[in-house]
Amino acid sequence: MSLSLGSTIKLSSGHTIPRLGYGVYQARGQECQDGVETALRAGYRHVDSAQAYRNEDLVRAGVEAFKVPRSEIFLTTKYMATHRAYPTAAVYKYLLSSRTKLCGDAPGSSGGYIDLFLIHAPFGGAEGRANSWAALAQAQKEGWVRDIGVSNFGVKHLEALPSPVPAVNQIELHPWCQQRDIVQYCESHGIVVQAYSPIVRADPARFADPVIQSLTAKHHKTPAQILIRWSLQKGYVPLPKSVRPERIRSNADVYGFELDKEDMAALDGLDQGSKGAITWNPVDQD
Repeated sequence: MSLSLGSTIKLSSGHTIPRLGYGVYQARGQECQDGVETALRAGYRHVDSAQAYRNEDLVRAGVEAFKVPRSEIFLTTKYMATHRAYPTAAVYKYLLSSRTKLCGDAPGSSGGYIDLFLIHAPFGGAEGRANSWAALAQAQKEGWVRDIGVSNFGVKHLEALPSPVPAVNQIELHPWCQQRDIVQYCESHGIVVQAYSPIVRADPARFADPVIQSLTAKHHKTPAQILIRWSLQKGYVPLPKSVRPERIRSNADVYGFELDKEDMAALDGLDQGSKGAITWNPVDQD
């Protein structure tokens, strides 16, 4: 498997998405802006934000500080659905707020676009999800959103969505939480799987696992690098997050080695199902 920091995956639309992303969950203030700029200088070309993170404007500032053409950067954000089923028009209006924060231009101008817009969680029941999806589809049709997808959606949520098929489903994925039924469904329907929390938030207990320790010794890599490489070799799009420059760079240094079949099997064997999750996962929502 030949992979590099420039590797991409083709989405169902024909657009491509970089194989490695930089996550900004809980990143605030100057550390967020600096983290984005550091990541871009390290070679990342994909930044993943969300309305709920409240840092879309900081992501934009980091991108602008890097001073490269916008077309070279892939930007993702997420609409934070609620338990209430909002009308499509209300959702659409909320989507526009992300365009202003990420792109810095008024709705209707020609300069700004978002590469990927996701529904952050399957809240709002069937009606709410359908309305949110319709709003995203409208934005995509108008051209200021390139691709649309979902996050934290289970199989039943994916099956119930009207067309078009989501380009992406972003879920928690790492060796202890592999969500194999969702992954299988996505792969069989041409939905790219993004992995959030791919390094289990640098949990010392997980990093100390004997399997992880044996692989770090074998490959002379950090636990985070082993986990990111596992995610890449599984065909996912991992989104590691850090605000420390040395770790941002280290998390991108995952292309000078390869996990063999035995390594992958050992990591696959760590799966604990839902018990292995480190975040609250809403895939069981109605």
